[in-house]
Formats: sequence, C-alpha cells, structure tokens
Amino acid sequence: MKFLSDKADSITLYSETGKISQFDGGKVSFANGKLEISAQTAPLCFLRVRWNCHLPQGTRFCGDAWERTYGDAQWGGFDPSRMQPWYFFARFPDEKVICCGVKVRTGAFAAWTADPEGITLWCDLRSGGRGVLLNGRTLLAAEVESEVYSGITPYAAAGKFCRKLCPDPVFPSAPVYGSNNWYYAYGNISEQSVLEDCRCLAGLTEGLDNRPFMVIDDGWQVLRKENAPNYGPWQRGNSFFPDMPALAAKMKKHHVRPGIWYRPLYQHDPSLKRELFLREMPDTLDPSHPDVLEIVSGDISRLREWGFELIKHDFTTYDITGRYAFDMHPWPCENGWNFFDRSRTTAEIMTDLFRTIRKAAGEVLIMGCNTVGHLAAGLQELSRTGDDTSGRRWDRTRKMGVNTVAFRGCQHRTFFDMDADCIGMTGAIPWELNRQWAELVAASGSSMFISPDPRILTSTEINELRRLLATASRGRIDAEPLDWMENTCPRHWRISGQNRTFDWQEEDGGEPDFLP
Repeated sequence: MKFLSDKADSITLYSETGKISQFDGGKVSFANGKLEISAQTAPLCFLRVRWNCHLPQGTRFCGDAWERTYGDAQWGGFDPSRMQPWYFFARFPDEKVICCGVKVRTGAFAAWTADPEGITLWCDLRSGGRGVLLNGRTLLAAEVESEVYSGITPYAAAGKFCRKLCPDPVFPSAPVYGSNNWYYAYGNISEQSVLEDCRCLAGLTEGLDNRPFMVIDDGWQVLRKENAPNYGPWQRGNSFFPDMPALAAKMKKHHVRPGIWYRPLYQHDPSLKRELFLREMPDTLDPSHPDVLEIVSGDISRLREWGFELIKHDFTTYDITGRYAFDMHPWPCENGWNFFDRSRTTAEIMTDLFRTIRKAAGEVLIMGCNTVGHLAAGLQELSRTGDDTSGRRWDRTRKMGVNTVAFRGCQHRTFFDMDADCIGMTGAIPWELNRQWAELVAASGSSMFISPDPRILTSTEINELRRLLATASRGRIDAEPLDWMENTCPRHWRISGQNRTFDWQEEDGGEPDFLP
C-alpha cells in the first residue's frame, strides 16, 4: 500500500533568483509518481514537493547516503533539517514500517526531510553549482515510490523497498570474491608481487569451481610514484608492469580471474584541450564533454582487451563534485561553477558516464567505488557501498565495514552486489578481530575480498581463510542485524538462523583512525 499520495500538497520550483511559477519559464507536472519539469531560459536550481501528514511521536528514521557511507549510517528520531538522500525508512511506534524514495537513475539528486507534520522531497536540479538550462526540454527529475509494510522487520522491509526502486538491476552470473592487494601493499606493487598474490589466492581456493578474482589496485599505472597523485594516462603500466596483457594471461594460468583498478576522470595529459577539464582543476576531466566520454570509453575498452575480467573504477563522485559524501551538507556540489554542458543536470551527467563505462565494458564486470550507487544501479554489477577499511587500524575496519554491511545490506542483490570492502591482513590487526569481520562479510553474501600479505599468513589463518572463501564463493545471504536501530556498529546478528554476538571492541578501546 502506498503511503504518499500522487497529489502533493505543494510544489515549489526555485531558480537562481528565487521561487518561480510556470509564467516565469518553469512548469512542473506530477502524475503517476513522475515529477517532470520543463523550462526555457530560467536557470533551475531546486524543486520542493510537500506532503502534509501526521507522523507519530516516537517514529524512528533511517536514510541513505549520497554515495558511500562513512561509518555514519544510523537510525534516529525527528530531525527536520536532516537530509536523507534517495530514500528513507520510518518505523512507527505500532511497528509499521513506512518507506519513501525515488527510483534509481533519477534526473536530479533527491533527498527527503521529515517532521511531525509531514514529509518533503527536495530535488537538486543544478548543473554543477549553477542552475540547469533545459532550453525547452522536459526533465524527468524523479519517480516517487512509497510503501507501508506490516508484520516484517525493518530490515526485511528495507530490502523489499529497494527492490521496488530498482526494477532492472544487473548482477554477476556467479558470486564475486577473491583478493585485492591495496590493504597490505598500499600501492607498493609489481608484476612479481601480483603473481605471488595469485599463487596465494589459488592455494586458498583450490577445488572451488567458482574461481576467485585477483584485483590489481592502485600502483600499476605509468605515472605512479610514491606519494604522488594516482592519475592517468592509463594506456600502459609503469616499469614494474612492463606488459599488462601478458600479466593478465599469467594471472589466468594461476586459475584466478584478473581484475584491475583505475580512476577514469583523473588524467595528467598537457596535450588535452583546456575545455575538457573541470573547474580550475588541471587534471580532472569534465564528463559532460563528449570527447571525455570518448577517452573513458577507450580506456575501458583497452582494459577489457588486455584481458581483465573485472574493472574497478574509482573516485568518480569526488572528481566530479569535488567532495566526499561526509562534506555534502546538504548537496553534493558547491555553488558557483557549471559543467561544459550546462543543459544537463549533475545527475544526468553522472548517469551518462556510468552508461558509457557499462557499454564499453561489454561482458567485463564493473565495480564502482566512490560512485553514486543510486545513479549507477542497473549499470554496474558491483558497488563498494562503504568507505575504505584498513590493514593498519582495526577501528577503521570496524567503523566503516560493519556499518555498511548493516545499513547498506538492503541494496545487496537489489541494486547490485555489495562490496563491503576488504579484510586487510598485515599483522597490525589481531586475527581474532579480522576473523569476525571476515565471518560477517561471508555470511552477508557480500562480495568478500581479502587483502593478505602472503608472507605473514599463519597456518591457522590459511585454514580459516579457506573455509571463509568457500562460503563466499557460494554467496548465500545469511545475515541480518538485530540491534541496528540502537547501534551504528551492530553486535547482534542472526546468521544461518542462529543468533550471534560479535565482539568488535578491543580491550583498551583501540586507536581511532584520526591518530597519526
């Protein structure tokens, strides 16, 4: 049953000069859940849609995030100024669960606010930080969905609702799992170290029919230097990676599937025209320019032709908006700048970038990291749904990892396959803590990637990793947080039909990630 009426109580459109009406060059229609906007020359910025309704005292709310979560997803009480991106869940005192959201691949960045007297949907229509110029066309800003659920847990309701928001997801043909070298090597890699990682991974997964992926992370590109920016070009490897197609072939001989990381919009190439770059950032490409999409398409095609079967692309949100989600208060883009093509919204430009990547990749799997998942759903098989874990500090893994499994689990196998990030194994984090993290990831069905230094693995760790990787290779979803409404890092879970309590805290409280 729908919660929000198809007829809103008020709709307000804003340009760079304030509120406008249809007589000022802007017109809004709202029918069958579709919010459509047309305009001539007015620079459109925001749209506000309001439903007046009483929300009972004691209601608890949980919203999504603009891109990844940063250990900050949580349930809370009324906060009328709190923007809840894309969708939110509300649990009433009578245990009904109300869900409101917009379908994936919207034409605008959409967020919700809720107060005791009603619900408001806000849409950011801008092109970067200035009003979009539609030039007479009609923009589908959002498709609104709402639902009332009774008799099921909030976690189950969240999964059902996300399925409604994404009617056309794409998934891998088999569960994705394996290894990634970032969280033990941090870019200090070579062809030799990658092949050693392959040998290690092959030994840990011997006998499994669903073969694992070995993902080469940052460090292979031609301009990679210690403490230097991780930009392209991406046409070849550096001196430690002399032949990328040959390396992919060698990886396959170890019976692992080759994957690779890259950053699409970060290019250091003085020969490129100034108009291809964003703002005053000389190395950040503007994805609204058709020539930039040609560059991205060519890079993706090259990685595919080299023989890589999974491409992990990174930093698209930061490179486009100049911000990570924890600085997006309330919107992704700061005021005062626009894209090369100002006739399209930021959301449309991002979605076209993801569509370009999807088309160029062909049969290759796409994993988005630092992507706006709500815009990439249906265009990528996998998504890093939380910020980086760590091979150095347990506090960061606990904060980022456990939170994203709990609060983004509803997107797993509804929007895409979730990657909750790696189990970094450097010796700096006790195995009894990392083992619990690995057990949760494996039980959640999330794409489980380990990041072990092959030189330090103990026999106990090897044996337990074999068991956990075998579980991950099957990808069965078997975990639900039980205390996520009271705890941003849930301890109590239902796993394989049994209640399980994790001990996430170090005895001394641990060292926070902000320490040097």
